[in-house]
Amino acid sequence: MVNAPPDARSRRRALLRRLKEPALLVVTLVALVAGGIAWLADADTVADAWWIAGTVVAIVPATWWVVDALRRRRVGVDLIAVLSLIGTLLVGEYLAGALIAVMLATGQALDAAAERRATKDLRALLDHAPRTARRRVGDDVDTVPLDDVVAGDALVVGPGEVVPVDGWVTSESAVLDESVLTGEPLAVQRRRGEAVRSGIVNAGSAFEMEARTTAEESTYAGIVRLARDAAAESAPVVRVADRIAAWFLPLALAVAGAAWLFSGSATRAVAVLVVATPCPLLLAAPVAIVSGLSRASRLGVVIRSGGALENLGHATTLVMDKTGTLTTGRPTGTDVLTAPDADATAVLRLAASADQLSPHVLADAIVQEAKMRGLALSLPTAVDEEAGTGVTATVEGHRVSVGTLSLPADAPAWARTAHGRAALDGAAVAWVTVDGTIAGAILLVDPVRRDASRTLRRLRSAGLNRLVMLTGDRREPAEEIGSVLGLDDVRAEQTPADKVAGVRAERERAVTVMVGDGVNDAPALAAATVGVAMGARGSTATSEAADVVLTTDRLDHLADAMAIARRSRRIAVQSATVGMGLSLVAMGFAAFGLLPPAAGALLQEGIDVAVILNALRALRGDRAEEIPLPEHTEAMLHRFSAEHDELRDQLSILRDTADLLVTGDRAAAHTALRRVDSFLFDTLLPHEEAEDRELYPALATPLGTVEATATMSRMHAEIDRLARRLRTHLARADTAGGIAADQVDDLLACLYGLHALLRLHFVQEEENYFTLAPESDSTPNA
Repeated sequence: MVNAPPDARSRRRALLRRLKEPALLVVTLVALVAGGIAWLADADTVADAWWIAGTVVAIVPATWWVVDALRRRRVGVDLIAVLSLIGTLLVGEYLAGALIAVMLATGQALDAAAERRATKDLRALLDHAPRTARRRVGDDVDTVPLDDVVAGDALVVGPGEVVPVDGWVTSESAVLDESVLTGEPLAVQRRRGEAVRSGIVNAGSAFEMEARTTAEESTYAGIVRLARDAAAESAPVVRVADRIAAWFLPLALAVAGAAWLFSGSATRAVAVLVVATPCPLLLAAPVAIVSGLSRASRLGVVIRSGGALENLGHATTLVMDKTGTLTTGRPTGTDVLTAPDADATAVLRLAASADQLSPHVLADAIVQEAKMRGLALSLPTAVDEEAGTGVTATVEGHRVSVGTLSLPADAPAWARTAHGRAALDGAAVAWVTVDGTIAGAILLVDPVRRDASRTLRRLRSAGLNRLVMLTGDRREPAEEIGSVLGLDDVRAEQTPADKVAGVRAERERAVTVMVGDGVNDAPALAAATVGVAMGARGSTATSEAADVVLTTDRLDHLADAMAIARRSRRIAVQSATVGMGLSLVAMGFAAFGLLPPAAGALLQEGIDVAVILNALRALRGDRAEEIPLPEHTEAMLHRFSAEHDELRDQLSILRDTADLLVTGDRAAAHTALRRVDSFLFDTLLPHEEAEDRELYPALATPLGTVEATATMSRMHAEIDRLARRLRTHLARADTAGGIAADQVDDLLACLYGLHALLRLHFVQEEENYFTLAPESDSTPNA
């Protein structure tokens, strides 16, 4: 006979482990039913035989559970079940024993379903790691096994390939996607002599590097080890039943002993143990937990174990990554700044047309921005892409370049302004030149998620009192986001090892939840009490290292999961406590001989049904926390949300006009002021009036009061006031043939003030109202 290979044997053992609880339930249930059929047929001896068999079958695993618990220094309520099973055999109460066996098997099957944790394998981390490397010797490039690479080897990394080992760039430059390590979505440029780490992706053309170390000693192998070690530290969750057992177990034994002692009847002691059999604990708590898991999954939250749900329910610290968690993880265009004689729409269209064939992440963002604005793009020709510099192509007869640019000392004022604004906003700049002349600058940022602030407020109200951000990104944008969202602590430029250390430090102080979406987050997720992965667009490795996976790309579902976890845990404890209270009353009747074992077992079944029905309430949401949203109101929210996206793209006209006034070009500012007036009165104000007339009254019902939107209406009035003030200035300038010097200060105040007011107003509406509706397919630029 040929032995099965080790992996086949492992799979068989895993399958047997998964089937043992359902198999026990089937066997005990068959014994109970078969005995019942025999009893109805007046075959009492056969009935007793079936019931005895079912009881004995249950005694064997139940005894093992008790021994295993004692070995781990835990005394659980399973001991009562074992004593009651043995007791029914000794006093001849075989039906009671069979009933207890079925209840015990049912509880174990449900408990196993609720508590079985998914295997935290690291296959995705390993799959990402390269198996080979391109090694150059002289003019020859050979593909060699990764283990053959040693320090000092010259390596070639092709486009889209993963850097195999840590080293230094030996080419002029390399464009790299380091998001796998830092989480930062913007590609970075590394020049000759700069260090590169294994695991990152070549986002540009092929480059050469010198290996600094072997694969085993490189960064990416360290990440795998961190995740494995952190996962091994995760402690098992103690069942609710075991905590209550600390007082219930000795009480039940004392009552049973007293009943036997004072009555001289062992049957009374067995009757006490039968009704004390902790089925409300073994059944109610797991049912509530499983119900919570089921409800969470319907909302797009996969919680992998009852232990994770319980821990999520009493967590007090939340640690988050930035990119892809608090931000969208997708760079988007915020502003298109142009030379005074250029048109922003035309500049964006030319840039997007030139970038269509580029795989660069920023090029893709520019193309998507143009498509979102409905611009018709032209097919570029004579495309030339230089890694680290950008794309140059011919578009409609013009030679267009899009990418990085070192501004000359005599750069025009508008270009210096654009460079300064990008630095202040933490944005990347894609400079656009047309026929050798700088025509515009496209600013791109990774925007904060629209639902981030509302979600964090909900999480604080749910009991989280410490919110921490750990990110590999630069300090300036990280601190800005931390300030906007009101985080308690922000730590930037964190390596994967730093993140693990930070999570461990927080976990030592409190039950800690970690949220992330990149491979670099996997070790930190495994180190947390509860790891939460943004699985909709996060890496597979992160999802497999996590206890909770958000299958939809919505951070607010984490708040839903917290609410479900707390409610499920509350119902589990409530069901178990009430059930045990009823069992205590039944124990009193049994101790005085008023409840024989078989009747006690049936009564216990009734108690079980009651507590299970109560536990099933966890399948339903807490109606006090739900905001009912009519279908037409939801459609209206999506409509106004889409209009916000379009309006936000045009807000820069206010700031650009003010900048013209600052530079002293009042003639160009006068022309721009006419465009501002047209935007305000033809587009913006009709949108605000429609919100006041249609949206806000519709929200009064789901929000419970018209006062919920009163402050937004007041802001509409202020927007209208500033718009009319600007129109008055325009009328005066038209009459005088230009903007007068004494108008400049007030115009600047109105333009900058209105720009800031509208940005704030949009964010408030999006956080307070638009997040009430499920996200549409559009991508917001929050």
